[in-house]
Amino acid sequence: MYLIRHGATDNNLADPPRLQGSGVNPELSAEGNAQAERTALQLSKLSIHAVYSSPLKRAMQTGYPIARSHGLTCRDVPGLIEVDVGAWQDRHWEEIEQSEPEAYKNFIRNPATHPYAGGESFSDVARRVIPVFQQLAQEHLGKTIVVIGHNVVNRVFLADIARIPLAKSRKILQANCGINLIRYHQNNFQLVTMNSAFHLTSG
Repeated sequence: MYLIRHGATDNNLADPPRLQGSGVNPELSAEGNAQAERTALQLSKLSIHAVYSSPLKRAMQTGYPIARSHGLTCRDVPGLIEVDVGAWQDRHWEEIEQSEPEAYKNFIRNPATHPYAGGESFSDVARRVIPVFQQLAQEHLGKTIVVIGHNVVNRVFLADIARIPLAKSRKILQANCGINLIRYHQNNFQLVTMNSAFHLTSG
């Protein structure tokens, strides 16, 4: 399984970046589209049997060129949608820290038990997405698939594979269009490569 975070949106590229979550559905920026095309080129020589994606535009638009290069369709999976960030949607962390210091401090200390204000916790996301990944892996035993996810979706799944406590999973970096290679064998996931982004350099 090649697990990929979607390409960059304008919110991702803002300074500081603004939280998106499942409640906003922007398209990829020009840079994000370029990242998606580079990722498709990187995977074009592999034997890919299926491409799945969160239903949000930024993820689907990342999956389209990958699927196209293999003569496939990019199929949306509702369970892979990004975390609900609740009242913090479209805001940045510096503003949240100043306006809601206690909620911010609790979330940063342990996002597994302290949700985004009015939204999901990392534990909520894990309960939702891990069975989806397991089902996709079971349905494609012996085959190679691509899955386009999101920052938090990918983090909680990778934390589960690597046995990293969810409380510390915000430290897992997921670049826009970074690639994670995961193997599934005897009902277990194995993390082979995390957040590879060499294909995104322009050199």
